[in-house]
Amino acid sequence: MQILLVEDDTRISSFLIKGLEEVGYSVTLSKNAEEVLDHYIEMSWDLMIVDVMLPKMDGIQLVQSLRYKKIMVPVLMLSALQTVNDKVSALDSGADDYMTKPFHFAELLSRIHALTRRQQSPQITLRSNVVEVADLQIDLNQYQVSRGGVAIELSPREFKLFKYLVDHKNMALSRLQILNAVWNIHFDSQTNVVDVYISYLRNKLETADTKYIYTVKGIGYMFKS
Repeated sequence: MQILLVEDDTRISSFLIKGLEEVGYSVTLSKNAEEVLDHYIEMSWDLMIVDVMLPKMDGIQLVQSLRYKKIMVPVLMLSALQTVNDKVSALDSGADDYMTKPFHFAELLSRIHALTRRQQSPQITLRSNVVEVADLQIDLNQYQVSRGGVAIELSPREFKLFKYLVDHKNMALSRLQILNAVWNIHFDSQTNVVDVYISYLRNKLETADTKYIYTVKGIGYMFKS
């Protein structure tokens, strides 16, 4: 497996490279975001491990740039920042997972295994590239949603939320379930990020004649097709 490590701290990068190569991963090091965008985005990576606090362009800006360019390689972010808002900000940028420093190497390996399993899941590789739900078309390869051939621009996080709702259509989903699946937050953080993103989806997907996302009072939300 090919991993791109984006880390400017030599002590941390040396520790990670040594540990990852010992368990069989091939690791390439980049010390700044600019180098990634200039030289590495055309290469095929199984995973990127990105530090948030990089010189000049930070890790969050880097991930936003990757997602804007439709580069959907799994991204695991590392940071010394530990608040819920820091984590939500990183995940909203398009990252797939977030670990705070210091961390145990065994947990890092577990997170890597989880991310790569999702990429290689038979459920994803065996299903059709395009799924139709009501009058919407969902392209699972391009991470795009369209209606009647007209693309509806969704951010990576909006798409992930929408797909989770569709995968569980006609089921009432709690805010905590959605936080867990879409933002990888496993506790009640009192954040209103779910409600905010539901509002984004409604504004982009629904019309005066079509409604998909319903509020389930006292629970959360449900997608009805």
